[in-house]
Amino acid sequence: MPLPSLPAMISPCRDICDIDALSQLCSGCGRTLAEIASWSSLSDDERAAIMAQLPARMTNAGLPPSERAAPRSS
Repeated sequence: MPLPSLPAMISPCRDICDIDALSQLCSGCGRTLAEIASWSSLSDDERAAIMAQLPARMTNAGLPPSERAAPRSS
């Protein structure tokens, strides 16, 4: 009997994994290394709270807006 599929976890990852030296944020998604490392163990509410902060983080860090995109499922 096949196992039921779980809903896909939403992730802001853009496969541009490069930590900006000044802001210490990923220049692709705006998360910190700690957030990236713990992402799969966070609750949906915790991930949603972080994702809500990402656009402002990217802007405040001066990271290129062209690297911002809609979150993907992973």
